[in-house]
Amino acid sequence: MAQQDWKKRLKADPTDWLLEESDPGVRYLALRDIADGDEKEVKAARAKAHRERPIAVILDNMNPAGYWIAAGSVYANKCRGPVWSVISLAELGATVEEDKRVGVACDYIIKNSLLKSGQFSPGRIPNNMGLCLQGNMLISLPELGCKDKRLETAYEYAARRVTGEGLPQKVNMEGLGEGKGVSGPFRYINYPAKSGFICRTNKGLPCGWEAAKVLLAFANLPGEKRTEQINKAIDIGVNFFLSGDPSKAEFPGHRGGAPDIRWWQFQFPSFWGADILQIAEALTKLGYGQNPRLSNTIDLILSKQNEQGRWPLEWIDHSHKMWVKYGTLGKPNKWVTLRALRVLKRAAEY
Repeated sequence: MAQQDWKKRLKADPTDWLLEESDPGVRYLALRDIADGDEKEVKAARAKAHRERPIAVILDNMNPAGYWIAAGSVYANKCRGPVWSVISLAELGATVEEDKRVGVACDYIIKNSLLKSGQFSPGRIPNNMGLCLQGNMLISLPELGCKDKRLETAYEYAARRVTGEGLPQKVNMEGLGEGKGVSGPFRYINYPAKSGFICRTNKGLPCGWEAAKVLLAFANLPGEKRTEQINKAIDIGVNFFLSGDPSKAEFPGHRGGAPDIRWWQFQFPSFWGADILQIAEALTKLGYGQNPRLSNTIDLILSKQNEQGRWPLEWIDHSHKMWVKYGTLGKPNKWVTLRALRVLKRAAEY
């Protein structure tokens, strides 16, 4: 589809706003993903984005060993620790190709969080936590250019947690079950059988935030790299969101019977929560952009655009704790606008 065709439903085209030189980070991603800039132009914009805020601020605060704030933990300090900084860098378009410190950070996360079983664990011990951390790392590390072969095991682990197939109930400290070459000591892990995103912190109900993260991680994975288990997990995730109307959050798992209001509040960056825009990001990447069951979601996204063609920042997770500010709550926001345009462009292409 020609570039101008997918913009016909917009109230106004905000592309020039996103391409302003004053915001090199947004400009780089807008050139790459929205304006289809030529390779030389995009490469120059990428280099500039890495030299300036917000990418430069985050990387300049990184310890040369690959962590932020304190060594040993990947999860704490929320918003500024290793996990959260890596998530931020990935959403900002940082890449190991442009700055080797990105690769150091990826290596630190893998060394201090990824078990041999494939589980990402904040305490580096096996557990039956939900898959939000797993999904976030499988979104972020590949986006940053991490090509570590151990991520293949992490994808497979995530898929089996969704399908409930082949999960050991008794594991060693690397999360591996009894079998050849596996030594103790062992501990029992009570994985929810055939959970389909059940999370203990959601009172044993399915977690939509978890589902959005994991489905987006699988959606980013090229088709030829998806195993049988991954394809099964994708089917479960698609059915989870499209069994009802995603624009109304009609998927299971809402504590108290009512969906969390944050589903309708578009955010940046996407940390532990998720919004309906992230559901659309995953489903459009999987080719459901023209599916009638997603049409109300596309309409919802379009409805949030103002007369200048811009989307507001509607939710901020602890902005005072982040390395940089990404905008003012309730005001038009370039990062959220970029997210919305990506979805609308991709929806029109499939």
